[in-house]
Amino acid sequence: MSSGGLSKARLGRLSDVLHGYVERGEVAGVVALLSRHDEVHVETIGAADLDTGAPIRRDTVFRIASMTKPIAAAAAMILVEEAVLRLDEPVDRWLPELADRQVLRAIDSPLDDTVPANRPITLRDLLTFRLGLGAVMAPPGRYPIQNALAEAGLAPGPNPLSVSPDEWMKRVGSLPLIHQPGEKWMYHTGSDILGVLIARVTGRSLGDFFGERIFAPLGMKDTAFSVPEAKLGRLATCYRIDVDRLAVYDQARGGLWTRPPVFASAGGGLVSTADDFLAFGRMMLNRGRHGTDRVLARATVELMTTDQLTQEQKAASPFYPGFWDANGWGFGVCVTTRRAGIAASPGSYGWVGGFGTSWHDDPREDMVAILLIQRLMTGPASTDINADFLTLAYQAIDD
Repeated sequence: MSSGGLSKARLGRLSDVLHGYVERGEVAGVVALLSRHDEVHVETIGAADLDTGAPIRRDTVFRIASMTKPIAAAAAMILVEEAVLRLDEPVDRWLPELADRQVLRAIDSPLDDTVPANRPITLRDLLTFRLGLGAVMAPPGRYPIQNALAEAGLAPGPNPLSVSPDEWMKRVGSLPLIHQPGEKWMYHTGSDILGVLIARVTGRSLGDFFGERIFAPLGMKDTAFSVPEAKLGRLATCYRIDVDRLAVYDQARGGLWTRPPVFASAGGGLVSTADDFLAFGRMMLNRGRHGTDRVLARATVELMTTDQLTQEQKAASPFYPGFWDANGWGFGVCVTTRRAGIAASPGSYGWVGGFGTSWHDDPREDMVAILLIQRLMTGPASTDINADFLTLAYQAIDD
């Protein structure tokens, strides 16, 4: 046993399993970081680029996709703490596109079969994904609203958005809500709207606000919405599964993250490294404190990491099969509500990214677990490596 309460033998088992994923060609490379008490254990396995053979390193830069969402939620809560925003205040003042909304009578209704919204959309609705708009978990084209969202470029996807925030919000405002505000949980879209809100309220770009209020205080020097030329040698190539092999999805040089985006997506636009995200994860685990400084109040972190959904809302909110059996949703994070396996104590929280990245904080165990890969997710089965990593991380606890 070490000072971090981690078994060296069982950390070896974790390493063996992750090596197997690389050796079988399921992923190109992995950075796995496990932090507990005063110990940080890091595994770097495989290649950042299969063609050049450039090795994965501890400081390799990854597209973290939806792991951006917790950072956006933290940024919004900084504004709540300063009384610039209030959780239950309508956001119409800054987002007039969301005022006086119409709501589909039913999800399969024609777009003109609507009723007025029962109430305005609030910041709490955006943070908890209960605003009335988001990913429709059904086969493409089943409902008229799905086609409309796709045609307007509003359907969630892995690539950076190609229109300006104002144009994107105009398109959001042109369509009805899918359900009444506060009624159900729908994934993703609330975070992108949250990013527009933060930028409009502060009068700054989202990247600048994140940088000043979160990245600089935490020393997250490699986290941003794009990768500058000087750091491109550390950006991992992103892959996708093509039948039974890895094919390039996004190159490091000349790829989609090599230039500042038209729309800085609070739902999925950031790149980061294992140590950068460890700083964010540790701040959250320390209930808002980083060293001698405080980024968020203790009560704020506790609120963010508390399940905000009722059982009725979960029952009405389809996601992955079985997702709600042991999970809830806070502000930008998934919250574990009961122990359903070896991994994840009740009260632990975190989230994943669509390119295979994952972050998990466990206050009970004083543990941060981060896994970074670059392989486009295609569904729940493509997260096997993340599930194995987290299960093996918990098995390595030895006190």
